[in-house]
Amino acid sequence: MENKIYNIAIVGGGPGGIASAVESVILKIDDIILLEKGENHSTTIRRFYKDNKRVDKDYKGVKVNLDGNIRFMDGTKESTLDLFDEILSKNNIDARFKTEIDNIKKEGDIFVLRTTNGDELKARFVVISIGKMGVPNKPAYPIPLDIRNKVFFNANSINNDDKVLVVGGGNSAVEYAYFLAQSNDTTLNYRRNEFSRINDTNKDLLDKSINEGKLKTKLGVDIVNLEVQDGKPKVNFTDGSSEVFDKIVYAIGGVAPIDFLKKCGLELDSAGVPIVSSSCESSIKNIFVSGDLLFKSGGSIANALNNGFDIVTEIYKRMQEEK
Repeated sequence: MENKIYNIAIVGGGPGGIASAVESVILKIDDIILLEKGENHSTTIRRFYKDNKRVDKDYKGVKVNLDGNIRFMDGTKESTLDLFDEILSKNNIDARFKTEIDNIKKEGDIFVLRTTNGDELKARFVVISIGKMGVPNKPAYPIPLDIRNKVFFNANSINNDDKVLVVGGGNSAVEYAYFLAQSNDTTLNYRRNEFSRINDTNKDLLDKSINEGKLKTKLGVDIVNLEVQDGKPKVNFTDGSSEVFDKIVYAIGGVAPIDFLKKCGLELDSAGVPIVSSSCESSIKNIFVSGDLLFKSGGSIANALNNGFDIVTEIYKRMQEEK
């Protein structure tokens, strides 16, 4: 990506992200970029709302007064998408689709956003507006009921004495494997022989862990199925081999938002909700959060639009104070 520093990088192309982008343009903040991992904006609405589904401004009857400049009203799935199409086009928003952010790190006063493809971009302010609908991908073969409590989709429930199999070939899989291999008997399984989707940092960590003999690998081999042996997962591979593990961690895409937030260093409460100020600023200065992530049971489109307005109003105020 460009070697420029954006004023605002917005992660997520749903209502909160769209509102943040549009309100920025209205306030004449330049160098704004909207990043969305899906093929278009409003992925949650497109995927999880049925065609012609009624969409109410006042979600579940809770009245919300819109503070910003987006005139969202009761309608349908289709009319809501049409509204967002129109305002994105009208305001010439720089939207990059099929762009998934892997992590966000602060370097001085600038944030470096790294994509899952290893690209980087920089920004002075960041707005995280990803949905809660994202769920981990699961394997095509069934997971036997008796060992479902031994199968996970992140590394949070692994004990130091567990023998672990990590399955996957992306950045998350490599990070889990490297982390676990420091204290556990850990094997990384990937159906291909080469890791073509990981960034340079993770490649270095992977090579280091393998070369030091801490991490075992089973590459170029897929899993046929899982069985139960003595209450543990027995993994049968396509090369005819089998091995028993205490626990399995699948990192094969669709990582839940909480993992991303933790990776970025945001403080969360006991329910996994980001801890934010009244202006939606996270525990990290100049990283803001909007939308569903701020609500334990999910928010509303209207609330997300207001979040975007409040966030950009605060960012604009800070930018003016700097002048």
